[in-house]
Amino acid sequence: MIDAKRFKDELEELLEQLYESQKDNIEATAQAFKECIEKGGVVHVFGSGHSVGLGIDIKDRIGSLVPIHIMEMSDFVTRGGVPVEEFMDHKVIFERKPGVASKLYDLYDIRPQDIFIVISNSGINGIVIDIADLAKKNGHKVIIITSMKHTLAEQPRHPSGKKLYEFGDIVIDNCGPHGDALIKTDGVAKVCSVSSICNNCIAQAMAARTVELLKEDGYEPPVLNGDKQHDEALKKEYEGRA
Repeated sequence: MIDAKRFKDELEELLEQLYESQKDNIEATAQAFKECIEKGGVVHVFGSGHSVGLGIDIKDRIGSLVPIHIMEMSDFVTRGGVPVEEFMDHKVIFERKPGVASKLYDLYDIRPQDIFIVISNSGINGIVIDIADLAKKNGHKVIIITSMKHTLAEQPRHPSGKKLYEFGDIVIDNCGPHGDALIKTDGVAKVCSVSSICNNCIAQAMAARTVELLKEDGYEPPVLNGDKQHDEALKKEYEGRA
């Protein structure tokens, strides 16, 4: 029987596996965040499809770090001049197209001290790989979040023959299953996709540890606290970048 308790139990087991296997990579990412923020940098977050949820979960909320910038797929249309018809063409899925990422990358105020988080469960689509590749070529530290079970089971789609994890300075495995769905049923299907939950747990753990590391360095963490004057001043500091 599939019920709430079964989902809870299987999810708890997965999250425990995630914590135990990835805690060193999460720590390394928090260190990279800390160094970036202390230098006045911004963390650029890019993910297509559901993966964009990681950035949304740690941005513009009380208790969240301000220098987080989400690279929006919609910016191709609203700022990058890509026709809506091309962007929405279901015959040629836009996120799978190689060679278009520079149009997005060039829209933003990206500075040498900035770092990147690139998220994709499958890690095989053109645009995420190209963003990671561009960031590395421009000298930025790149953190990859992916499902290693999923990506290793898939054939690459990128012309380079590479997958996203191969471009990471730090790679965090969200430990999700191939196909994303967690729970087996009596039929052929599995249910309950978990990548968003796993990715958001990773994101919040990274953010929390970053704040702690900044405090240990005597650096006031740029965190929204609900005080209007404080929060507006922080947002002003990163205006146009985060």
